[in-house]
Amino acid sequence: MNEIYVTGHRNPDTDAIVAAMAYANLRHALGDREYTAVRIGAVNDETQRLLERFHFEAPPLIHNMNTQVRDLDYDRPPALTASVTIDFAWRTINEGRLDSIPIVKEDGTLHGMLSTGDIADYNMRTINDHRIDALPLFNLVSVLEGKLVNEFYVETDTVSGEVQLALPQNFDDPALSSPDRILICGNQPEEIERAIRSGVHCVILCRADLKPEWAECDTGTCIVSTPMSARNVSRLLYQALPVARICHDTDIVSFHLTDYLDDVRETLLKSRYRSYPILDESDRVVGSLARFHLLRPNRKRLVLVDHNEAAQSVPGLEQAEILEIIDHHRLADIQTAQPIRVRNEPVGSTNTILASMYQENGVVPSPSMAGLMAGAILSDTVLFKSPTCTKRDIAMAERLARVAQVSLEELGKSLFSSAGDDKSAREIFKTDYKEFHISGQNIAVSQITCGDSSQLLARSDEFLAEMRTVYEEESFDMVLLMITDVLLEGTHLLYIGDDDVIQQAFSSTPQDNRLFLPGVMSRKKQIIPMLTALWG
Repeated sequence: MNEIYVTGHRNPDTDAIVAAMAYANLRHALGDREYTAVRIGAVNDETQRLLERFHFEAPPLIHNMNTQVRDLDYDRPPALTASVTIDFAWRTINEGRLDSIPIVKEDGTLHGMLSTGDIADYNMRTINDHRIDALPLFNLVSVLEGKLVNEFYVETDTVSGEVQLALPQNFDDPALSSPDRILICGNQPEEIERAIRSGVHCVILCRADLKPEWAECDTGTCIVSTPMSARNVSRLLYQALPVARICHDTDIVSFHLTDYLDDVRETLLKSRYRSYPILDESDRVVGSLARFHLLRPNRKRLVLVDHNEAAQSVPGLEQAEILEIIDHHRLADIQTAQPIRVRNEPVGSTNTILASMYQENGVVPSPSMAGLMAGAILSDTVLFKSPTCTKRDIAMAERLARVAQVSLEELGKSLFSSAGDDKSAREIFKTDYKEFHISGQNIAVSQITCGDSSQLLARSDEFLAEMRTVYEEESFDMVLLMITDVLLEGTHLLYIGDDDVIQQAFSSTPQDNRLFLPGVMSRKKQIIPMLTALWG
């Protein structure tokens, strides 16, 4: 539960992926090992090329921040194997002040659940039922703290029979000599001799003097000696059975660490058990869950980079605890329950802010990390041609390039060398895709940045068809696609929505749901503000 996730926005671009990795790396350098970079979307081709160039793996993918069983302070009682004695299980439950404990197989997977009620019910049944079947010798000797007198006894590994005390008034009872007996004797040599000669299945000697010849007994009688009194033996004998005999092992309600609390609550409403086993990904028992554990669950902890808008963030954000936000976009709608650290600066890339944070903390990124961050700045500022680009972006990129010993010009060309021509129109459209809520209007804006837009423009009809599907299925007010050409220093804009809105926002007349916007390179500074001004 100490893990802190660092993530960028949905459909992450290079800046978002690298920012998460760079911040987690900075925290590690400062001794905070619990920070973990993650992503909430697929890695696009541009980002993948950059990661491969500097020998990094993409951060692991997570799907949501919903609270799971693993986030709870659940109990971790001992998990006993099915072969342990009822006596041992009872002492374990009593010492731990537990209501129940999980019983496991040899491989750690679930066998059943044992509760105090199961033990009490079994004890009540032994009042009238004096028979014990297939009691393992190992268990018997352990519970009675005794030893096997005829240690070479090999007839069987278990004992069975009616349990009976050898009282003086019963000496003449022929039943005492029946083979199908577990006979409890005191220091009664004559009765012991008679029982052995008769082949009684098991004789338990309570504080009795032992005769040497009993060690060589070969009549089929198992002889056990114990320092306990006959009274205690008569009570503990029944507790020597394996817990597998009495534990509940059918229709067990269990949960996995990955189960979500919403689903767990629904299941608990239909069940009345006090405790439920918790299993890991290999179905091994790791703990137990009770209803009160759900009252105050621990929430996942989260640092947001390169965004601060709920619609762009990880699903289940409302169930997480946001610790920090590092961003370079407009302030949006994310709310927190307590004050947090927020660093929001008007620069062209989140990695520019992170480079400053490395510098402020006296940490020099490794050459590989520096190259990665320099590439992210180039990506988000579109080779410094975006109007969002500042002198700080350029200065930090140059500084990082020197650490990484790379050429910014060469690095920039490699970033935009391909636009994913081998992918479907929907895959390309969803690569760098964001949703915005502006004055009651819901819009989606995707951006593709490339060095040559001709091949993408040839697929305009495909893109428009996919955009219309998104527009209709998700009830957007407008859907836009920016095909930003670095060499032309402008954007081909495709859209589905109101023609008049586009014409008023960009002072240009569209034709067939498309138009070219010279000088437009930035979604956040040249597209969203124009629509905001129009609708606001």
